[in-house]
Amino acid sequence: MPITIADVAARAKVSKTTVSRVLNGKGELDESTAARVRAVIDELGYVPSSRAVGLARGRTRVVGMLVPSLTWPWIGEVIQGAVDVLETERYGLLLFTCNRGEESMRQFGAQVSAKSFDGLLVIEPEGTLDYIATLHRRGLPMVLIDDRDQTSGEIPSVSTTNHDGAGSAARHLLEIGRRSPLVITGPERFGCTRERNAGFASVFADAGRPIPAERTWLGDFTVACGAAAVQTALDSDVEFDAVFAHNDLSALGAMQALMDAGRRIPQDVAIVGFDDIPTAAHTQPPLSTVHQPLREMGEAAARTLLAHFEGTPLPDRPTVIPASFVKRGSSLE
Repeated sequence: MPITIADVAARAKVSKTTVSRVLNGKGELDESTAARVRAVIDELGYVPSSRAVGLARGRTRVVGMLVPSLTWPWIGEVIQGAVDVLETERYGLLLFTCNRGEESMRQFGAQVSAKSFDGLLVIEPEGTLDYIATLHRRGLPMVLIDDRDQTSGEIPSVSTTNHDGAGSAARHLLEIGRRSPLVITGPERFGCTRERNAGFASVFADAGRPIPAERTWLGDFTVACGAAAVQTALDSDVEFDAVFAHNDLSALGAMQALMDAGRRIPQDVAIVGFDDIPTAAHTQPPLSTVHQPLREMGEAAARTLLAHFEGTPLPDRPTVIPASFVKRGSSLE
């Protein structure tokens, strides 16, 4: 039979409350009594329930994380960054996805009500921002890992530089002599789409090469939309010497469509993506892209939340980690 706190109390000739105080460092105890209890714990090999100790201390030492889906190719990098920090500090992670829509959110809400975790990291599932903000106003500590630039500033967040990242892609294309890019955007309801559009377009406009409407394709961040945009442009005889896709999946679709049409990459058409998912370095040719600091964002969000548990106020402005451009074979000079 497993050793219980009652066994320790009986052997040490103290109450269970006294044993609990020794385990949790609470209350004033005679040092000789505390030493006797610790000696019995060692003698019996008693291992307290981590959950019970956590609850006694007012914490579970578990952090919740709410994400849209694990199928998004960059989600794993963000989660790994958070886990690296949490495991180092001996916290567990309770992961929630929204794969089943309202049912998933009901299960998540039940865990919130049960206080199953001390705080929350969020990559916002679409349509849940109001609910998440309500939880924050009710006192649930949280940090939003904001890939879409759509927070109001109410929720503490970690974000990156979508505008400047897209601008760096535009400058690179101009530097290698590409003057007529085809732009494949993300959904226009996302702030990151607007930021990436503005950052990219402003650099070309400043160079005297504004991007006309026929070379901008409204996409949805999928491989299929990247392929469809390129195929439509080719069928319509739209002239372009480069592709800037708002994410790497769209860039991969564009790359395949160009190769199927007999266009050489990068000799005929240079291609640049956004995100720097792990696959980007292993395409043929390897994909030039704007590197989102995904793992670093997960790490920063987790550190911010754990610091709050130790008494540091949550920041009232976003923590911004800059994006950077990675040049690979799809856009060599």
